[in-house]
Amino acid sequence: MPVPELTVLDEAGPPACCAPLTAAALDEADARLLARQFAALADPVRLRLVSLLATADGGAVCACDLVEPAGRSQPTVSHHLKVLTDAGLVTGERRGRNIWYAVVPAALEGLRGALATA
Repeated sequence: MPVPELTVLDEAGPPACCAPLTAAALDEADARLLARQFAALADPVRLRLVSLLATADGGAVCACDLVEPAGRSQPTVSHHLKVLTDAGLVTGERRGRNIWYAVVPAALEGLRGALATA
């Protein structure tokens, strides 16, 4: 059965954070946002979860289906997904007893843009 897309995702996503780091000095707010997002990705399990979500057919994955590929317990996967959600990198939608997660494309694009050379 195909997985419907999350309704909480907005194609536009959050506003892009920052100009490339080489273009101008970051202001404090942008530096804090980027630091929080990069810190969220600085864990191998979270990086793997983002990769699993980004490559998922249908764009969304039930948290229960991430336990086996992540090789971690359900509480651990849930913790990592919360960190990613709090950083604005993924979003979740409750469907019954389960939460379906998807990446926020604009957030990932913002990180990539910040690392681009001007």
